[in-house]
Formats: sequence, C-alpha cells, structure tokens
Amino acid sequence: MTMQIKGTAVKSISDFVRKQYPARYNEWLSSLPLASFNLIKDGVNVSEWYPMREAAIFPTARIGELFFQDTEKGAWACGRYSAEVALTGVYKLYVKFATPGHIIERASRVFAAYYQPSELVATNFKSKSVEVIIKKMPLSHPVIEHRIGGWMERALEISGCTGIKVEIPKSLTKGASETVFSVSWK
Repeated sequence: MTMQIKGTAVKSISDFVRKQYPARYNEWLSSLPLASFNLIKDGVNVSEWYPMREAAIFPTARIGELFFQDTEKGAWACGRYSAEVALTGVYKLYVKFATPGHIIERASRVFAAYYQPSELVATNFKSKSVEVIIKKMPLSHPVIEHRIGGWMERALEISGCTGIKVEIPKSLTKGASETVFSVSWK
C-alpha cells in the first residue's frame, strides 16, 4: 500500500499559501510537479485520500523553498497553520480546557487518521512534557515530520502553554527505528 494523506491535510497546504502568500499562489502552484499541480488545481476533496508525495511532500517542500528558503521551516509553518484552522470553534474550547499532555496524546491518535498507514503514540507523560513517537510511517520524510511538529507546537500555544519546545531527537528519515518528538512546555 502506498502512503496516503487525508484530503483535509492536503487542503490546508494550498489554503496556507492562499492566505499567507496570496500574490504568489499561482507561482507556487505552477512550480509544482505536474501530478501535484493537477491534484491541487482540480480541487481537493477533504474526505478523500491522496498519495503522500504528490499531495503533501512536494507541495510543502515548495512552500519551504519559495517562501522560507528552508523546506523544514516551511513545513513547520504549514503545520502551525493547519492546527490553527483545525482547532477552531468548539475544538478551540476543548483545547483551552484540556491538559497539554491530553491534547498531544489525542493529537497522536488523530494524526494516525490523517496518514495511512501510520502509527503514532504518545508516551513518557510528565507534568510538563510528553513524547510522541512515530512507530510506523512507510514514507517518512522531514517535511512531514516538521509539519507534525509545527502542528503540535501551535496546538499547545492555543491551549495557553508558554515556553513550548518541540524537538525531533530521533528520526526515521535519518535511519532511526522511529521518529521521536520531544515536547515540553512551562
């Protein structure tokens, strides 16, 4: 099975460019590989599944290259935007009243519903920290890891946390057996 990403996550990528860089949206879109261009141009159905490379990795990497001169920084910003959009309305209230550890634990389960096949688990809960581990993601990529990291960071900010650190001390993309997000706050 090829690695897939849910349409909701894909849509947030083009929405990020449309909102943050509206004058350069067409430049970004036309710079994508043909398969990515066609997928986004034709419109993304939020309930459908899309191939990870064409729908997320290539478009997010181009965001980093065009607007940040750094693919990982661009992916982080895109992930933050995705959290901002996802955690609105009733979800924003939920995030405001839930504990930071619970938010990240819940997020690890939700991420698995956006990336197939994948397995993410939250572990090593402490009063001001938690680890999120990607145990399975056949097509792991730094862009996806940084997008997830940015999402967690922004979710914690929305919940009212300060002094947030989200680090990736181990990565599947660097030969580790799993990707570890070390998340802490004050």
